[in-house]
Amino acid sequence: MNLTVIGTGYVGLVSGVCFSDLGNRVTCVDNVPQKIEMLKKGEVPIYEPGLKELIDKNTEESRLSFTTDLSAAVKEAEIIIIAVGTPQSENGEADLRYIDQAAKEIAAAMNGYKIIMTKSTVPVGTNERIRNLISGITNHSFDIVSVPEFLREGSAVRDTFNPDRIVIGTERKAAAEKIISLHTPLTDNIFVTDIRSAEMIKYASNAFLATKISFINEIANICEKVGADVDLVAQGMGYDKRIGPSFLSAGIGYGGSCFPKDTKALIQIAGNVEYDFKLLRSVVEVNQMQRFGVIDKLLDSLGTIQNRTIGIWGLAFKPNTDDVREAPSLEIVSALLELGATVKIYDPIATNNFLNVLNHPYIIRCDSALDASRDCDAICLLTDWQEFKEVDLDQIGDAMRLPIMIDGRNTYTLKDMATKKFLYYSVGRPLIKHTHEQALEYQNVNIG
Repeated sequence: MNLTVIGTGYVGLVSGVCFSDLGNRVTCVDNVPQKIEMLKKGEVPIYEPGLKELIDKNTEESRLSFTTDLSAAVKEAEIIIIAVGTPQSENGEADLRYIDQAAKEIAAAMNGYKIIMTKSTVPVGTNERIRNLISGITNHSFDIVSVPEFLREGSAVRDTFNPDRIVIGTERKAAAEKIISLHTPLTDNIFVTDIRSAEMIKYASNAFLATKISFINEIANICEKVGADVDLVAQGMGYDKRIGPSFLSAGIGYGGSCFPKDTKALIQIAGNVEYDFKLLRSVVEVNQMQRFGVIDKLLDSLGTIQNRTIGIWGLAFKPNTDDVREAPSLEIVSALLELGATVKIYDPIATNNFLNVLNHPYIIRCDSALDASRDCDAICLLTDWQEFKEVDLDQIGDAMRLPIMIDGRNTYTLKDMATKKFLYYSVGRPLIKHTHEQALEYQNVNIG
């Protein structure tokens, strides 16, 4: 099939590249010339494992191309995939300006029947909006299909080739059959429904997963107070098939481009039909507060953060991505700076993106986990990169002024940390003090 993908962000680029690897001819379109020039040279503007190799392969085999010429790309395509951004507006709603722009440009360029497939995350009713915009401009026939994406940054290529399910929302059987055929090489677990239900499935799925995360974080906070271990609690819960083990890892909350935006958008969607989504409001509130548990633990161990040097391990909102959108690190580092700390930061790949958002004279960029721990009063582990799981913790402890670690992702086992010389805080698990004498030493530091 001949496909045109409009938008070369995470969803558009990964989807387009993977469809080309399945044997389709794919043209990826973007209105940012610099990005298209990068892609033509084989340079990938986002970090995603396995993506560059697929781009190189399919470009070389002439199945994949990149252009800024949307009109020409639309004319050549059987299926046009809209994968532009829908950023959060000030009131929490999805900003649809890029959707509207894409729809109008598609309509102006159409030269015959097209299937227009929306992969952008959009509020219920948006595909009808797209239909109305296009039909008001062109007399050519077309069908609208909603195919929400469920990719995870850091594993987006793997998720594309191994989806849990494909959701297809459309009102026309012929269009459904064409889109089913496009996705059949990926899975036979394909669910066809109406367009509005397909739009809602994406929001409902992300909201439910966000709810699981906030729920286990609330349980973790209670565990800390009653002396239970949230890891064991989550494990015991996960054996129940009605609950399952996924998204029950306690930590400092979710971030990224999807969960924060989609939960707030769904609250707004509900509000637009005069429904107060109280549960989801609480999910968002819990997530916002959870990241500041790191600050509380620093104050508990140090007494004051003023004039302290704090190391930060991990800046991306999750491992295997350079994305810092809504990353907890941004708010945590900002809070540390406001409290008078000097902050040493390290992330395997996300440091540049972080500093593009937050730069400050008292932020020190470091090139390794060891460098970011040297002469620090405490380390805060905010992203559970594999690299941090493999560091020599004895060497790290020796490099620090005070061996205090706040593990915001429960990266290490309590058993392993019991053999190290850290005062070790995690989330929802008991505090580890290496020895009684060391505990007294830390109390003296705290008082001092």
